[in-house]
Amino acid sequence: MSGLYIHIPFCKQACSYCDFYFVTRQQNKQDFVDELIREIHAKKDSVFTEEPVRSIYFGGGTPSLLTAEQVNAILDAIRDVFDTDLKEITLEMNPDDVSREYLSGLKSAGINRASMGIQSFNPELLKFMNRAHTSEEAMKCLEILEASEFKVFTVDVIYGNPGQSLEILEQDLDTILEFNPPHISAYSLTIEPQTRLGKQVKLGRITPPEDDTVSDHFDLVVDKLAAAGIQQYEVSNYAKPGSEAVHNSNYWSHENYLGLGPGAHSFWWNEDQASATRWKNRSNLNAYLNGDWKEQSEREELNLADLAEERLMLGLRTKKGLEKKKLKSTYHFEFNDRQLRYLQKLEENGRAETGERIHLTKEGLKIADSILLDLITMT
Repeated sequence: MSGLYIHIPFCKQACSYCDFYFVTRQQNKQDFVDELIREIHAKKDSVFTEEPVRSIYFGGGTPSLLTAEQVNAILDAIRDVFDTDLKEITLEMNPDDVSREYLSGLKSAGINRASMGIQSFNPELLKFMNRAHTSEEAMKCLEILEASEFKVFTVDVIYGNPGQSLEILEQDLDTILEFNPPHISAYSLTIEPQTRLGKQVKLGRITPPEDDTVSDHFDLVVDKLAAAGIQQYEVSNYAKPGSEAVHNSNYWSHENYLGLGPGAHSFWWNEDQASATRWKNRSNLNAYLNGDWKEQSEREELNLADLAEERLMLGLRTKKGLEKKKLKSTYHFEFNDRQLRYLQKLEENGRAETGERIHLTKEGLKIADSILLDLITMT
């Protein structure tokens, strides 16, 4: 089973924290859709069509800047070319793009999971993030979504922002929970160097919150959502039982996925099942419109040692963790003595549970990145 990721590069404006590829001019939208359909058709009878596609994810950028008709045309092309056994088709959307008619059109096209980029309801935080929507638009859009035919939807929220108190975060969570979402993605603010936020931090204009403050935010998110029956199943993802994201789970479990559109990444196991290839389309819309997608950019060959390291990094970010037997049979990987002692110490400190399956506890997931770095440097 594989997944398809479709990168839609258009945005109304640049969010201060975002380092994904996007453009703010929108006059090329139909040209882009036409070229994307050409890229899809070019995959016909290739290695990518030999296994069923289980999930499709429209990310960006802002996919909701496309019309429902454009989304439908893209999905028609995918069904023409790929063997599909679709469990999930997700489309990211911003509150200011949503109407009842638009959601109905997306549902008719085949979208069955909406991913709503709320981030916060606090006007000051929305301004700080340079989001295009207002708090009122966010509320209205959730009302529309809750009343729509979308039985599965997810809401994004960002915590750990400069100046964000626990009270502000709790208000955001309380408001989101009023709409009974089956899934929530809660991300700790990441400061990327090339973003506007990264540059402001470097110049000393903005001071990120202390680690202890971010840790308190994390605890509040985990505990409050758990009390509402929305359980953490990955560092940043929370769901009611049965509403976990299919597409993202593909990434974490090292399934094949193909990226389409400018800046989209792909990962594919080679025929020998002992190596894999990662590549991306160049992050340039003009070049893409001229057929640049025919050439793979940043191509990287991964051997089993690379893949084992990556699997550790991905798998231990999930609540399920990793099965030792599977690591050995698929990746020929076994923990060395130093790593086993480190894992034992984590268990004694209440940060991991070890045995045939290794996974991090809530306290471990809170500092997952530093734990994973420690583990990897011991290989």
